[in-house]
Order: sequence, then structure tokens, then C-alpha cells
Amino acid sequence: MSEQLPQSAGTRQLASPRREFLKAAAATGVLVAKPRTVFGSQANSTVEVGIVGCGGRGNWIAPFFPEFAGARIVALADVIQTHLDTTRDKLKVGEGRAYYGPDAYKELASSKLDAVIIETPPYFHPEHAMAAVDAGKHVFLAKPVAVDVPGCKDILESERKAKAKKLTYWVDFQSRAMPVYKEAAERIHRGDLGSPTLAQVYYYAGRPSRDKGTEGMDPGQRQVLNHYMDKVLGGDIIVEQNIHVIDIANWFLKGHPVQASGTGGRTDWTGTPYDAATAYDHFVVSFWYPNNVHATFSSHQLGHYSDLCVRVFGIKGAADTHYGGSIRITGQNAWMGTEKDDTFRQGAINNVVDFVRSIREGKPIYNAEESVRSNLTAILGRMAAYANGPIITWDAMMKSEERLQADLKLRW
Repeated sequence: MSEQLPQSAGTRQLASPRREFLKAAAATGVLVAKPRTVFGSQANSTVEVGIVGCGGRGNWIAPFFPEFAGARIVALADVIQTHLDTTRDKLKVGEGRAYYGPDAYKELASSKLDAVIIETPPYFHPEHAMAAVDAGKHVFLAKPVAVDVPGCKDILESERKAKAKKLTYWVDFQSRAMPVYKEAAERIHRGDLGSPTLAQVYYYAGRPSRDKGTEGMDPGQRQVLNHYMDKVLGGDIIVEQNIHVIDIANWFLKGHPVQASGTGGRTDWTGTPYDAATAYDHFVVSFWYPNNVHATFSSHQLGHYSDLCVRVFGIKGAADTHYGGSIRITGQNAWMGTEKDDTFRQGAINNVVDFVRSIREGKPIYNAEESVRSNLTAILGRMAAYANGPIITWDAMMKSEERLQADLKLRW
């Protein structure tokens, strides 16, 4: 994959007296406390951010920006008016900075702020991220970054533009932000297991409990709200959700698969709020990684047992890691990392802090390349499962020009 990733080109300075002062303050250690407690005027010290997507995830992560990073939320955008109004009141955003409608994300990106936080369905991520970069704004992006191969390539292009403008472009993978996961990866990479030979990867979850829509709601808006069960808007569960463990597998194995085969399907949802959904609810995929490393992957939303697990086996030992649970290595180089890790929340907080710090200090950070690699691995697994048996190679997948199309028929 690396040979297909574009390089940054050209630069221009985005300096301002406020940022120069903040960089100097950081260099002298002034920013040990939260920024709003250090500076007399919050308006003169705080990175200003806007949130695109006022659903559950947007509302969950938004408070982390002021609480843990001292940023100020100054703008919101959404296609559902009730979500926009509720979030505006909750976050105390001025009515004139709450943007509604199909072009809301563009209006927000073009307004006065430093960064755009994108928490919309994955289908929209490439377009929303590009608009933010084109407007000269830093980008904090939820994963997955896209639902198809062309969308992944668009993400790489918008990151290339961000690098040229010296803008931070950061994707929120929580496990990679956790010290215990970082140490597990380091121990695997230095050979504590010997050479990895086999990996077991799975994501088992419960059935979604409710339809997020309301009676009489615009059908397109209802589809947006339930995007994680929509093949187009979410990319299917292997992309929209299972990417967590797929990313960890790629990280531990230092690469991406060269081919995959698999299957999957959808059980009977009749009588549930999701009987009209289009995503699979279970996958079983075999991935072949370089150096003859084999990985088995499976996922389900059948309920009764939930766990997110990546295990890597070598002749000297095994790594056994659970997202939000225990992380350890057994064998010749045994290591107990933790009995329970708060990956979901603390990983997001760590990413928010790093993101805002990079803006404040004028030191951009980037991770779209590795994020796209994991996104493409999930797409490879989906393609293999949809093919139901035949082997799909990485190179064949990368030639795909299919763009998934959503016909939302939204009424404005």
C-alpha cells in the first residue's frame, strides 16, 4: 500500500501572533495547566473548533475538547434540525453558528475557527474532510474514513493537501493512543513472540437495541441516523465497526493482507426495528499477510457474547489483547500489561489532547496513511465475503473504481 500513498507537496505558513505566543508559552512549560486556567482571556488562548455531526458520537466526544484540551466549541453543523438545536443548547453555541442543511458542513468549514471535527456517517467523510482542508482548517476525523476504495484515495489526497498547508489531519483510532497497546505492539515487533505466524481477530457484539429514528421522520434522515446498519452509508459492519480490531491486527503484524477469502450473511431481523437494514450481521474471513502469516477474522451482531479481541501467536509466545479489557503476553517473555484498559474513552481523550496540542504548538500530526490501510483491509474483507469464497487480492481491490451511492432523497 505504501507505494500508492502520495507525498506532501509545497508549504505555506499559517502563523499568527496568537499561535506564535502559544508556541513560545509551550516551549517554556507554561501550558502544564489547562489553557483556560493559564491565560486571562479564553478567547485569546483557546483553539476554536466546530463539530460536523451532532448525533450520539458527536455529542459524546465534543465535551472532551474543552474539558481535557482547553479548546472552545464555536460552531455546529448537521442535517437533522432537532439534533442541531439540542446540541447547540447543550454546548452553548451561538444560534448564528449552528448550520443546518446539505451545505452545512461547507458553511462551518468556511467560518471563523481553527479546526473541524467530523463525526458524520463514514459515507460523507471524504467530502467533509476535503471541504475542511480546502477551507484551511485542521481535521479531526472519526473512523472509518471512507466506505469504498475511491473514498480512501480521496482521504489520502486531502491529507496531502493538509500537509502542504501544514494543517493537522488526525484520525481517531483509540487503541493506537493507549500506552499499554503501544507497549504490546513494541514487544511484538521486537520479537518477544518470535516471528508472528498466526493471528486470531474477532469483534463480537450485541444486536442494536433500537431504531434511532422517530415516527414520521424524513426517510433519508432516518437512514442517516441508522447508518451503521446501512451497507452504503456505513460500509457494512466490517468497515463501520470491525475496523477497530482490523486496525490492531495490521499494527501488530506491521502491514496489510495481500489477499482474502470469506463469507458472511444476515440472519432474520423480522419484527425488529432493523428488518429493513441492509448490512450483514456476521462475517468470517481469512486474511493472508506477508511472510506467510495467516489471520482468521470473524464478527457478529447476534448478541449473547461480546468481545473485541486480537491474538498473535509465535513460537516463543502469544499476545492476547482485548479492546477495553486485558492485554498481556504469555510464553517465554511473559508480560501482564493490564487487567482492564479504558480504551474507548481514554483513547479518544488522548487523541483529542494530541490533536489540540499539535495546533496550539504549530506542530502538525498525521495518521491518514495507516488509517487508510486499515480501512482498505476492512473493505478487502467485505469484498471477499460478498464474493462468498473466491480469493480477492489486495491489488485487485485497489483497482476498484466503484463508488457506493446513497439515494437519501432528503427533504429540506
